[in-house]
Amino acid sequence: MGQSVNMTFEMDYDVKKSMEDICKEKGISMATVFNLFAKKVSSEKKIPFEIIEDPYYSDSNIKYLKKLMNDVKTGKAHFAEHELIEV
Repeated sequence: MGQSVNMTFEMDYDVKKSMEDICKEKGISMATVFNLFAKKVSSEKKIPFEIIEDPYYSDSNIKYLKKLMNDVKTGKAHFAEHELIEV
């Protein structure tokens, strides 16, 4: 085994708390989980799960939202009442 290093990074409090609880239930430390993840990434040379981009943050949607905000600010936006569609 190589030399150990300390790492510091930020994480959402609720995500950390949830992960701590799950790790405790499984009898494993968060450090061990992160080490397992890092070893998997290193051995497979990829992230071991699919990362899907949220379309909300796509360039085209951000452009649309900015235009809509501008239309609202300048009074060009027109809103009509409609029924909600359940998905």
